[in-house]
Amino acid sequence: MPSAVRSSRGVPRGSSALRFGRFAAMGAVAVLILIAGVWASWGTAQHVMLTKGRERGTVEVVRCAEDACEGPFRPLSPGSQPRARVVLDDTVAVERGGTYTVVLKPGGAEAVRSGPAGVLYAWVPLGGALLLASVVVAGGLLRTRLAWVMALAGAGLLTAAFVAL
Repeated sequence: MPSAVRSSRGVPRGSSALRFGRFAAMGAVAVLILIAGVWASWGTAQHVMLTKGRERGTVEVVRCAEDACEGPFRPLSPGSQPRARVVLDDTVAVERGGTYTVVLKPGGAEAVRSGPAGVLYAWVPLGGALLLASVVVAGGLLRTRLAWVMALAGAGLLTAAFVAL
């Protein structure tokens, strides 16, 4: 039985193409997961983080349904107009009777929470993507230190959002 020459990790030397293929495939999967997380977060985060020229104010929640809460809008920024009804789409940690600082999305009566809680909540999908991508990086790319950094960053972001809300 012929013995194959093995590298220090126990992988036959002739399989460098396979190692590169695995590295490329797992790297592409990890990057795709992270891009999806940023894409999912940016839809809300852009309104919360880039508030210059946007209408800012408070909403006192008077009614909540399964997926949305609504109430009157009182402006805080110059040039904003009061509205009788604006809608907060995501009802996480929003209670009837509570008053929340919000930013209105352009061209409508849709509002998103602002301030530190709103910023952290907007980036929650990225936190989940970091956790998921860390498993791919550890298992597929064999980069455990980078995976731990990604996992801790994702868990930290999710924990901070939970505490802030």
